[in-house]
Amino acid sequence: MARPRTLGNCLAPAKLNLFLHVVGRRADGYHLLQSAFRLLDWGDRLSFSVRDDGLVRRLGEVSGVAEADDLVVRAARLLQASTGCTLGADITLTKHLPMGGGLGGGSSDAATTLLALNHLWGTGLGREQLQTLGLRLGADVPFFIFGRDAFVEGIGERLQPLALPPRWYVVLSPQVSVPTAEIFSSQDLTRNTEPLKIADFATGTTRNDLQAVACRRYPEVAAAIDWLAQHAPARMTGSGACVFAQVGSADEAQRIVASCPPQWQAWPARSLAQHPLAHLVEG
Repeated sequence: MARPRTLGNCLAPAKLNLFLHVVGRRADGYHLLQSAFRLLDWGDRLSFSVRDDGLVRRLGEVSGVAEADDLVVRAARLLQASTGCTLGADITLTKHLPMGGGLGGGSSDAATTLLALNHLWGTGLGREQLQTLGLRLGADVPFFIFGRDAFVEGIGERLQPLALPPRWYVVLSPQVSVPTAEIFSSQDLTRNTEPLKIADFATGTTRNDLQAVACRRYPEVAAAIDWLAQHAPARMTGSGACVFAQVGSADEAQRIVASCPPQWQAWPARSLAQHPLAHLVEG
């Protein structure tokens, strides 16, 4: 049976950090984290077409991101270099997730690229091998290849599956971009939160340790949290700038989104049990 040469309209799902604790720092400067990552049935879209000449091309423009710097291009070339694959690909990326939003957009795009091209190129890497490769592109990439909700530790590479009930969320972008490195390098960042046991996650008191720093530096983030908190308990995801709230239904999510102040943007989003491309890889 001939291997397919195209894969279209692939979802690169967003993620939420249901909480995010900074529990320490390694000698190399990387922060040690604990978090619960949740996939959302909403995100960027990618399409792939195999080339025989070995070239990797991104079709179309992504505002502010040069082709050579784009994580989808870097992911494809890393997979080529690591496996000796001589095939190439045309990749079309349609962005829906705001950049600098803490939703994992670039990392998710890279993970979807690795999953899709590993399948189309027949490079045969298993899930753990792709996760190891993905870590070279960014700390969140292994989670998206893992492909389901997870309790996350280390710098983001230690993953344990979480069984979470389906939920609806409102995600709100205050229309500012928060650089992750800026927040993590702040002298004000709490870096010694007591580690949480996974069994205590559902009942323990949690927070986002990065939120206070982001709110001080970006008042729009604080204002967005205050507004959304009028409807449901609200929290920042990742290093910001997006904030979110869990709500009871799709209708409630739509009502809140419809009332979002015009200077911001909001979306209803449903949880996602498994990455849509998870079936393409073994492990």
